[in-house]
Amino acid sequence: MPEGFALDFERPILELEKKIAEMKALSGSSRIELDDEIQRLEKKVEKLRLEIYSSLTRWQRVQLARHPDRPYTLDYIRRIFTDFVELHGDRAYSDDAAIVCGFAGFGDRSVLIVGHQKGRGTKDNLYRNFGMPNPEGYRKSKRLMELAARFERPIISFIDTPGAYPGLGAEERGQAEAIARNLFVMANLPVPIVAVVIGEGGSGGALAISVADRILMLENSIYSVISPEGCASILYRDSAEAPRAAEAMRVTAPDLLELGLVNEVIPEPLGGAHRDPDTAANSVRAALEKTLQELSVISIKELTKQRHQRYFQAGRWDKQKA
Repeated sequence: MPEGFALDFERPILELEKKIAEMKALSGSSRIELDDEIQRLEKKVEKLRLEIYSSLTRWQRVQLARHPDRPYTLDYIRRIFTDFVELHGDRAYSDDAAIVCGFAGFGDRSVLIVGHQKGRGTKDNLYRNFGMPNPEGYRKSKRLMELAARFERPIISFIDTPGAYPGLGAEERGQAEAIARNLFVMANLPVPIVAVVIGEGGSGGALAISVADRILMLENSIYSVISPEGCASILYRDSAEAPRAAEAMRVTAPDLLELGLVNEVIPEPLGGAHRDPDTAANSVRAALEKTLQELSVISIKELTKQRHQRYFQAGRWDKQKA
């Protein structure tokens, strides 16, 4: 586990791993035999890791989804795709680094990739606007998705944002209109679209690039109309009640699979994707290959029809059970 950051519930594991590393260093630089003790501690840490990560609360999964060491869109692009060429600009105002777009190779296919991108460290986060897109980011993605449709290229989107940027400049430049336009365009694009929630899927900022034929979620990602803190501020008048709100909102991947709002939960390495990004990327690759293969045999007319039906049916409820 990286030493730079650890969640509260991860600290017992981190402390044991640090102790094991120290003992291995001591054993290697002296004649002291510590193999038995090291093996005992390694078994203990594996047991502790299994106990902690097999019984995570919803709030703990929210924290994992936001983990700063978690792989971001560009990390998955580097591990899964080939010959990625990033394209920039909305041809109206500017480029937005909070959304990356470009064409790449995926097996024997050429695909368009669209994804939110957070930063690492203060400077990069300011450049990426903490993964919160401005209107020009959504207009850039719309421009390139229409280009992908023209050349009959499938679209893969990676979702990881707290939400669209709510600043004054973004509102003045038409944030709501840009999001709404994306929803309309994506609903009717004549190519397969697959969305993968890799971290946070927050509000309209996430939905703006996730109107898809299939929505996949990593095991420790979240997808919601509002953050638990925002919900707690409204319902309980206290953002500190976020853990309580997270339980009520059912924002986790298993919850949304049960509700029928997503199609598949992609398993993560024990401890989260940040502990083993390569294994996490391999799982995402396998899920994408399977999903694109399934979508490739469906006619475009039927595909868009099913896409419309998917969203028309979302959120239905039974009066008799209400």
